[in-house]
Amino acid sequence: MVDVLTPDQRSYCMSQIRAANTKPERMLRTQLFLRGFRYRLHAKDLPGRPDLVFPKYRAVIFVHGCFWHGHNCRLFKMPATNAEFWMAKIAKNRQNDLRSMVALRREEWRVLTVWECAHRSPGSYPPESLAHKAADWLRSTSSRKTLRGRRTKR
Repeated sequence: MVDVLTPDQRSYCMSQIRAANTKPERMLRTQLFLRGFRYRLHAKDLPGRPDLVFPKYRAVIFVHGCFWHGHNCRLFKMPATNAEFWMAKIAKNRQNDLRSMVALRREEWRVLTVWECAHRSPGSYPPESLAHKAADWLRSTSSRKTLRGRRTKR
């Protein structure tokens, strides 16, 4: 399918997409704050710059966009236009995610990854339910967890 926008219009649209303070991230942190959790945002001193850092629990949360991180769910579709660029970009993002995860685990941080499809897809969780799952994980001793939409496979 041909892109309906000009290259300049597409470039502008893509430049407006946030890397931090996304809607799913804001929703999760608001819900966790209401439950009494306190955190730091986008800690530059930690590998991968986690979205939420909970020093008290030695835990971090990443809120990943399914498109940008190439998640195997309904929300990810490889663009047909400029496919070579996008394949390389998404592969690099995945590689960076893995490198950050390994470095955080080496430093004994616990890691939770929350995928966009857990917030925004036919199989998503209500905000309160998703925050409850994250809060349960924070209180646990589990070192790693992933929250994704309930029907993620195509």
